[in-house]
Amino acid sequence: MMSSQPVLRVSDLTTQFDTQDGVVHAVNSVSFDLRPGEFLGVVGESGSGKSVTMMSLLRLIPMPPGEIVTGEAEYDGVDLLQIDIDELREIRGGKIGFIFQDPMTSLNPVLTVGYQIEESLRIHQDLPAEQRKARALELLDLVGIPSPEQRLKSYPHELSGGMRQRVMIAVALACSPKVLIADEPTTALDVTIQAQIIELVKDLRETLNTAVIWITHDLGVVAGVADRVVVMYGGQIVEEATVDHLYEAPQHPYTMGLLGSLPRLDQKGMDLVSIPGSPPSLLKPPQACTFAPRCPYAFERCHSENPPLTAIDETRKLACWWDVENERPRYDD
Repeated sequence: MMSSQPVLRVSDLTTQFDTQDGVVHAVNSVSFDLRPGEFLGVVGESGSGKSVTMMSLLRLIPMPPGEIVTGEAEYDGVDLLQIDIDELREIRGGKIGFIFQDPMTSLNPVLTVGYQIEESLRIHQDLPAEQRKARALELLDLVGIPSPEQRLKSYPHELSGGMRQRVMIAVALACSPKVLIADEPTTALDVTIQAQIIELVKDLRETLNTAVIWITHDLGVVAGVADRVVVMYGGQIVEEATVDHLYEAPQHPYTMGLLGSLPRLDQKGMDLVSIPGSPPSLLKPPQACTFAPRCPYAFERCHSENPPLTAIDETRKLACWWDVENERPRYDD
């Protein structure tokens, strides 16, 4: 399913916000690739830069106060951060779909579900009315909404949270995008609906060979669906690995802490681990490891030098000065 040639290549992305308290360095030199048909999980606690990273790619952050300082986001031979806004609008929704976190604020309350699904088809494919309606019905059926003919005429407030999220997925998939970015799409839903939405996206990815970026703070959510996982902390990627390697042998202390905080059926009676301290202030650019103040393995170099994201084998990249497996510094000074 997956080709070796990335459908999306992000290099050195840096985004900051000018606020009353100072400049917030929200995303700092983030780089990653996404291959066709791949399911990439992006995890980290609130404020780690997950959503800002992905919204920066499509220039969806408010500018000002936001500013994309450096970086490239190459999609289909063009840099999304450099092309003019009209060209970018052709890609948004048409070739790259985005499912936002809260469907109640993302859907227009005064427009019907059918109108909002068909809007993308009007903009990107210029289909006649009958074909737009037929495609909208097909999409509602695809995302598992019963009585799609009736739901086309419904307004967002007439639907449940799970149904609204399914509508958001239908809107994002209207033009069969090559990339689908889902920003914590199941956060406000109960666990049964969460499971249904995750299964739905898995099925759609298999059917359409769409590459998926799934943003979440919950490592448990991506365990059964992701091919590869990117772990973010303090506006940076601290670990990137295949999902099997990440869960079997996490190498970054922050990843270990996240996994240790998950209850596991195969380890009954084990205490859950908490990560001491608080997330870092992003008012200063990182000069040292942002996790060092909370890290049980931190030593002198961690407090004075920021580790770069470095490939340590064929499937894993890591930004850490400490080798947790061999219990010694990873690199010699």
